[in-house]
Amino acid sequence: MISRRDFLQAAMAASALYGTGSFGQWSRLAAQQRLSQDDLLEFDTFGNVSLVHITDVHAQLKPVWFREPQINIGVGANAGQPPHLTGEAFMKHFGLTAGSPQQYALTYLDFVALAQEYGKMGGLDRAATVIKAIRAERPDALLLDGGDTWQGSLTALRTEGQDMVNVMNALGVDAMTSHWEFTLGIDRVTDIVENALNFPFLGANIFDKEWDEPAYPAYEMFERGGVQVAVIGQAFPYMPIANPGWMFPGLSFGVRQDRMAEVVEEVRADGAELVVLLSHNGFDVDKKLAADVPGIDIILTGHTHDALPEPVLVGKTHLIASGSHGKFLSRIDVDVRDGEMKGLKHKLIPIFSDVIAPDPHITAMIDAERAPYDAELSEVIGKTDSLLYRRGNFNGTWDDLICDALLEVREADIALSPGFRWGASLVPGADIRREDIFNATAMSYPQAYRSEMTGEMLHIVLEDVADNLFNPDPYYQQGGDMVRVGGMGYRIDISKPQGSRITDMTLLKTGEKIDPAKSYVISGWASVNEGTEGPPIWDVVEEHVRRAGTVTVTPNESVTVTGL
Repeated sequence: MISRRDFLQAAMAASALYGTGSFGQWSRLAAQQRLSQDDLLEFDTFGNVSLVHITDVHAQLKPVWFREPQINIGVGANAGQPPHLTGEAFMKHFGLTAGSPQQYALTYLDFVALAQEYGKMGGLDRAATVIKAIRAERPDALLLDGGDTWQGSLTALRTEGQDMVNVMNALGVDAMTSHWEFTLGIDRVTDIVENALNFPFLGANIFDKEWDEPAYPAYEMFERGGVQVAVIGQAFPYMPIANPGWMFPGLSFGVRQDRMAEVVEEVRADGAELVVLLSHNGFDVDKKLAADVPGIDIILTGHTHDALPEPVLVGKTHLIASGSHGKFLSRIDVDVRDGEMKGLKHKLIPIFSDVIAPDPHITAMIDAERAPYDAELSEVIGKTDSLLYRRGNFNGTWDDLICDALLEVREADIALSPGFRWGASLVPGADIRREDIFNATAMSYPQAYRSEMTGEMLHIVLEDVADNLFNPDPYYQQGGDMVRVGGMGYRIDISKPQGSRITDMTLLKTGEKIDPAKSYVISGWASVNEGTEGPPIWDVVEEHVRRAGTVTVTPNESVTVTGL
């Protein structure tokens, strides 16, 4: 074993050799000294059923940097409970060691330094290696995809999700559910589901509006290890609120708790001995659902991008959170006897891309999917001196950069960027390639609008978004994170009721309070309104980055949070 002192000396030597901006050879050297593939895959096979869960990949075929959030606020009964722990609180709760691979993978602490040590994470060719290793021990393991798979990259946008469908088919997925998939439009989703997908597309809570009947299968029954396993799908419940309803006009969604209870009873009556909910509800919604609907053994939760090294138990239901962007897979082994679950073993497997060997077949497939777009993907637009990240309840530096671009290029007083959780990170000193810009912006309604809005209307908008995030009832938490703002500041008291949380709205360029009666030029993107006009956001960001050459994003201190 190399000592810490020798390791640091080797790291410094590598830094001198490869340059301070290099995160390739150095990270590979460090990661391999600390980790091994065998360590990451080690698992004592247990019981008679194995599940493998991946979710919220957001079309990331290749390894990425992805910084976990610094702020993840829970409200009501969920305050201070996993997954609403970050940094030191997360480390203490789960017993993680400072400087460890787990700290790097699961927290924001020392992210840049640890990124140099441990490198990028994810890559579906590395995930393929893990999946094959699990199936070597448990050949009939179920691979379940929690959705948000076909959106989030340039290649997925260009191919309308086909690149992801092809790779997930090759991985041998057994079932999936959905969210951003529907932003490809209902015709494209129907084409994929009927003609391209090799596995069921499940959604117990998706109904046909006209006929008021299920639009997709609610569940699929599998026999694994001599056990009848029911996998129920639950799509994101708030599609027409968070995304453009005109893209899927014939469908209705919702949590539909009563419907879920009926489906659970139905599969139990059909002989299910293990009931698994493959969910895109979000963690807190799934906690409430688990408490209110008996009979669900395991919820594989998604949407909120949480990665937890241990299950959370609600009654008799185990909630498993497997992160996002391909950073992790969860393996769950279950002992099912006498018609019920007797025990469970779980491991959240981090996909360290410099440690896990890529599967050559999937690597070749990914390279072939990307080949037509290589020149476009790799073009360098500029550089960043700052760590660019998105995750967190309030402004992240990627969205600060986007807001800066909207203010400059669209000549606005105030900029708004949606609180999306998807989008890979970039480390200081990195080139900003076109692929990186698309990783933070690739979507099917990207128009960067420019309009006027009164101070009063702006306050209403911010209050509405805040309630989607901080309503104490999880079933009313219908959005992502808080809308990011540029050119303005405000104070938010998350303990207040809707309409009273946002105060002290200030226009930064003048220092004046925002006047409810005055109109301001607002620029934003990703409006859910049909017919929105404006250039695509990636063109706006690219123009801004080209003008700057090297971007520096200073810490955004314009939002003051109280009531914690």
